[in-house]
Amino acid sequence: MRKQTTTMEDSIATARVLSEALPYMQRYSGAVVVVKFGGNAMGDDAAMAEFARDIVLMRQVGVNPVVVHGGGPMINEMLNKLGIKSEFVRGKRVTDKATVEVVEMILSGLVNKRIVQAINDQGGRAVGISGKDDDLMVCEADDPELGFVGRPVEMNVQVLRDLYNAGIIPVVAPVATGVADNETFNVNGDTAAGAIAGALQADRLLLLTDVSGVKNPAGEVMTQITPEEVRAMIADGSISGGMIPKTETALSALDQGVRAVTILDGRIPNACLLELFTDHGAGSQIRSTEPRVKPRRR
Repeated sequence: MRKQTTTMEDSIATARVLSEALPYMQRYSGAVVVVKFGGNAMGDDAAMAEFARDIVLMRQVGVNPVVVHGGGPMINEMLNKLGIKSEFVRGKRVTDKATVEVVEMILSGLVNKRIVQAINDQGGRAVGISGKDDDLMVCEADDPELGFVGRPVEMNVQVLRDLYNAGIIPVVAPVATGVADNETFNVNGDTAAGAIAGALQADRLLLLTDVSGVKNPAGEVMTQITPEEVRAMIADGSISGGMIPKTETALSALDQGVRAVTILDGRIPNACLLELFTDHGAGSQIRSTEPRVKPRRR
């Protein structure tokens, strides 16, 4: 039934937006887009539903989205309930045997299935897996100081291709199998997303976070950055703190063949759609080739 409160002007504006998005939808038809979902949006039901709706829309217009998620706040909450103290080294959680069991329970269970359910509720078809399924992600210890924190050394992404080729949206928890002794490793969500995007030769990697993007020394968000500029900004301290691992993930993904990586604010409504289907885009796009997406020529 039509909404009686919708004005003709509103309807015309909606139709214009859809029409203007057509070239971008054509451009991304069949493209693989890996989306790292995390931050405060994961704890908000309305934000979760909006994110899920965007992912379903992407799938509906022919994009092949692969969702990789974090879950730090939920892990912290459960560790506190269980009286397990967390320590961090260089921004990464030190993960002992007791902690990695909680990490796997929260990421592969609570968080993963909540995202899957949100996508299904919006009319999509989603299946949740972890990096341990089908040995999707095999890891070595990243740093002895960090315990069971993994660094991907082998990727087996055929299971993801099988899912999205069947019209199913994969939702991946960043928990991985160890090279030896079938150990379980916690993997940083951005690192996991970058490794998966690289292995899939994805067209895009979108890193959703709680900041607006990479900023220059004047505090302005840079909408377009080359890998060389990123390296220079890391060297001179313009990029610092938590933005360093995100930009390093972006550089690694580009080296593996991902066409472009965007670091964007997941708190912005419809952030993924803004980045993919509008001329303006969202956040900071890192790429070494042509500027922001142009319509595909047939």
